[in-house]
Amino acid sequence: MAEVENWVDVGAMEDLAAAPLKRVTAMNQELAISVKDGKLGAVSNACNHVGGPLGEGRLDGELIVCPWHHWKFDRCTGVGEAGFEQDRIPAYPVRAENGRILVNMAAGSKRARGSHEPHPLARTVERAAGPLRFAGIATSAMDAANPRFSGSDHLLDHALREAANLGAETRLIRLNDLKFRACEGYYSKSAQACTWPCSITQMDAQDQMDQVYEALVHWADAVIVASPIRWGTASSLYFKMTERLNCVQNAITIRNQVLIRNKVAGFVIVGGQDNIQAVAGQMLGFFAELGFIFPQFPYIAHSRGWSHEDMERNVEIVRNSQELAEGAAMLTKRCLDLAAHLIARDEAPTSIERGGRKAHAMQI
Repeated sequence: MAEVENWVDVGAMEDLAAAPLKRVTAMNQELAISVKDGKLGAVSNACNHVGGPLGEGRLDGELIVCPWHHWKFDRCTGVGEAGFEQDRIPAYPVRAENGRILVNMAAGSKRARGSHEPHPLARTVERAAGPLRFAGIATSAMDAANPRFSGSDHLLDHALREAANLGAETRLIRLNDLKFRACEGYYSKSAQACTWPCSITQMDAQDQMDQVYEALVHWADAVIVASPIRWGTASSLYFKMTERLNCVQNAITIRNQVLIRNKVAGFVIVGGQDNIQAVAGQMLGFFAELGFIFPQFPYIAHSRGWSHEDMERNVEIVRNSQELAEGAAMLTKRCLDLAAHLIARDEAPTSIERGGRKAHAMQI
């Protein structure tokens, strides 16, 4: 049977001289056009993964590397890289004629998606039966081989002991002990490029941020996050974690999927200098965007103010303060009481419409 032909002019050959890979539109379809060693290639612009724009990627030999999550496809045949040959994107006959690039839009191959095992975090979010579960997240940074006293860690330990006394299962996550990459700004490429589970976690099996995701999304009913004050704000490890939690909030933006349901958050904030309210405000604002609920009086804190540089005295006060220890215990009880109430009623939505926040959906 003769090949059906519909050759469409998609641009000048000279345009590929400076950029050997480009994104073009032909008959309302987006293509990735490439040239290497004088040979042209034309494939669909949409990556099989989540629709990343292949024409904005780069060439790795004969492969196009998707700019979003680095999936690779042969630039001429559309076949996935070695080991992923079942993944195929449409490829089209292409030729050069009189300095122009022509693509036969009537003879594209079919798209095919290989079978990919879902990431363990991608499972349905369902609370397992059992006692209340309480997670403590310590964000203080220090040399693990030469640890120092941390006021925020100290009070978090009191909170965890109280949770156990109240019959809850407990889990402590020290960010200082985890090896996890910083957020690499996939959301800055496109809202669709920031995925749940996190793109980095899916690509890097050594990235230990999965422990935080597992605790917050799937395991814990209540969580207390403890942080020191560093130059008027929370610790650097706290912000490294929260930037990676953007994928949890973004699931609402791009899929209207609420991952955090019937979960409670509280905070412990300790500093040698003041700015407690500003640190608490950031924490409350961020965790509210994830979907957490807060008890009355959702944080405890300690600071002696700007002029108190005698840190040895500050350590002594926090270490020996019965009031702060009792405050951590009472915060724990408030969090667990509210979590029990929310779980019993189970009224939190699995999806929620928020005006003006939905991202543009990619078409594959």
